[in-house]
Amino acid sequence: MISDRPQKEIRALFTDTTIRVYQAYNRYIAEEAVRIGTFGPLFCMDRMTWIKPSFLWMMYRCGWAQKENQEHVLAIDIKRSGFDKAVRSAVISSYSEDCGISKEEWQHLVKDSDVRIQWDPEKDVDGNNLPFRSIQLGLRGEAVKEYVNDWIVNITDITDQVKKMNSLRLAHEDISRMLPEERVYILT
Repeated sequence: MISDRPQKEIRALFTDTTIRVYQAYNRYIAEEAVRIGTFGPLFCMDRMTWIKPSFLWMMYRCGWAQKENQEHVLAIDIKRSGFDKAVRSAVISSYSEDCGISKEEWQHLVKDSDVRIQWDPEKDVDGNNLPFRSIQLGLRGEAVKEYVNDWIVNITDITDQVKKMNSLRLAHEDISRMLPEERVYILT
């Protein structure tokens, strides 16, 4: 049952060595990434880039590949060691008093960290909030360099699959069997 789930847990498609994250880009960035197996010159290394292991959260974010500059959805298999390192070094992206530290301490951590973590409401196929949260990681600086130059194992453009699923979804067809089988992910 959904209500038995912890409020926050990482759910993902993964193997013993990789975890799948999703990102959406324009055609040029996506095609270049698929062609060379990582992000190339069209990708901006100086910006925060967000990776999401939740397929449905990515579909919510990119509007099922319909939003401008997010028309191509990439399934990116990265090394679990890189993902785990990012999670362990992440700083929560928004301060709240229940963080257990002062706002000043949090601001110092944010300034010094290359990884942000957000726990946003997980989504259903129609983009409605579910009662548990899904992880997103924002990478910048050295973390982006490691992601692009070391962590990425494979990039697949899944845009056609996403568009087919969206067409069926909009026709009120059940697409649950087409969704990735995301399981609870435990850091190694």
